[in-house]
This record gives sequence, C-alpha cells and structure tokens, in this order.
Amino acid sequence: MAELSTDQLLHSQTHVWNHMYNFINSISLKCAVELEIPDIIYKHGKPMKLSELVNTLPIDKLKSQCLFRLMRTLIHSKFFISGYWLTPSSRLLLKDEPISMAPFVLGGLDPIMIDSLSRLSEWFQSESPTPFAFAHGKDFWEYAGQEPSILNCISNKNMVSDSMLVIRVVMEKCKQVFEGLISIVDVAGGTGVVGKAIVDACPGLKCTVLDLPHVVDGLEGSENLVYLAGDMFDFIPSTDAILLKWILHDWSDEECVKILKKCKEAIPNDKEKLIIIDMILDDQKGNPEAFETQLFFDMLMMGLFTGKERTEKEWAKILSEAGFTSYKITPVLELRSIIEVFP
Repeated sequence: MAELSTDQLLHSQTHVWNHMYNFINSISLKCAVELEIPDIIYKHGKPMKLSELVNTLPIDKLKSQCLFRLMRTLIHSKFFISGYWLTPSSRLLLKDEPISMAPFVLGGLDPIMIDSLSRLSEWFQSESPTPFAFAHGKDFWEYAGQEPSILNCISNKNMVSDSMLVIRVVMEKCKQVFEGLISIVDVAGGTGVVGKAIVDACPGLKCTVLDLPHVVDGLEGSENLVYLAGDMFDFIPSTDAILLKWILHDWSDEECVKILKKCKEAIPNDKEKLIIIDMILDDQKGNPEAFETQLFFDMLMMGLFTGKERTEKEWAKILSEAGFTSYKITPVLELRSIIEVFP
C-alpha cells in the first residue's frame, strides 16, 4: 500500500466499489421491464414528465422520488434520455415487439440463473460439472425438462426474439450465404423462426428444422419447411447445408466435435457447407463493451452449461478435429459472426 499514491488508492477504491455494485445496473433494468416503463413511455407518444410517469405506473405515489432515482440510473446507463423518452436500447425492451429483449432480461436475471453464478467459489472447490448443477442438483437441460413453465418458456421466448433479430441482419447484410442452396437443415432450430425466414427470403430453398420431440411436437410446416423430431448427437439428415445458430457455445469441445462429425456426415460433398452463427471471442479494438459482453457470455456458459465462447484458434481446433478443412468468417453481428465451414 505504501507504494501506491493517494490518487491510485482512491481510484482503486472506486474501481472495486463500481464492480461490487455493478449488479445495480442489472436490477434497475429488470425493474424497468417488470414495471413496463418502456411500454408506458412509448404508448404516451412523447417524452413524459416524472409526475406523468408516477401517475401512470401501478406504484405507491409516495415513491415518486425513488422513481426519479431509478430513472436517473437508467438514463446514465443510456436506456432513457431526460424527459423521459426511449433510446434504441429501450426500444428493444418493448414487450409487444417481435424482437423484444424483455424476455431475455427477465430470464437472464431470474433467481434460478443468479443463484448458480453466485456460488462460483463453492463450485470451484466441488466436483460438480457446472455451477448450475451445483446449485440446483441437476444440469440445466434436466431442470428445464422438469420445469417447463419456467426455463423452457424463458429459453424459447429468448431464442425466438434473438432469432428474428439475427436473421433480419443476416438477410440484409449477407443473404448470399444461402444462395445456390437447394436444402438446409436448421439443427436445434426450435420453433422454426429462422427456418421460416430463410425459406421466405430464398424461394425454392427447402428447410428442415431438427429439434427434440417436445420442441417440434404439434408444429405445422409448409411446402418448403419441415419439422423433424430427433437428437443432433444421433442423426442429422443429408442436406446441402446445415445451420447451427448459437448452439455450439452450450457444449464442451468434446461434445461439439461429436455434433460437428454428425454434421460432416450429412454434408459429404465439397460444394456443401456448414453455417455457424456464434461468437468468436476477440478483444475488438475500439469496442470494449462488445468484448466485455463476450466475456460475460463466456462466464454465463461456464455457469449454466459445459460450453464456452471460443477464440478463432479454438474454433479452428474443433472444426479440424471433426474433419473439416477450411472456413470463412464474416463478422456482421457485432458480438457474433457467421462462420461458413467446408468439408
């Protein structure tokens, strides 16, 4: 301590406090979503005064100054501007928008998730495979299967909204990835949001959505969209291309290689390919927030699953072990990239 100047000591103290209480940003955001503040302001049609917001919200009117303090924090976090009005980030929190991230906020900050990550130090000293399993006595997938009203709902809503956003960007910026294909299999494609968007944008392309029986049961396809119940670890049907959107980061390297080998069996010809949409962990110069968010997701994968976010070198390793010979990266999704992989 004697080697540190008083300025260094004060800055360090601030740095520690900032990280200690950074969770307040998260709970403030969750509170805004739970109270539907973005929706109320948006429906008002113009910036709201504090008194107008207080009178509209279902809260104790004596807490107006507390609401002011909450909104001050959210303005600092760039979710609102003084007035109060929406920013692009809070527009993503409107609950009725197709690409709403409101379910992500509520799901990601659910006590079930937080409890897992809050016990990291205990988990490191245990033999449990994940902090989630350590906290709840069963892995994420087993828990989700037994508590469909909680985790399945959270996961499905999250994936639907994210898929709609991602496929919109992909079709706008690099639709050529799908050009020339006759068939594609969307592995673990859920309810088929991405599959539907692909066949709508690419007439003549047929898409098979492969997922577990309880996910696709009862879903109706169309002439160009088919639902297939199955397990990607066991079988993937033969096709021109396979899509893995935000799937592999859930799984360990060994599990990924097994999945990738099944993919390679389904696309044996040189003209066929695997399309991966996932993160490439990279200290992006000039975008520290993006890199920090990638690090957060990596810790989340460690907390919930056996997977991780991977660097390009780590991606190259598992792709090579699965027998693929080359790949092409297109970084069009800020946090995530499109990785085209060839046999």
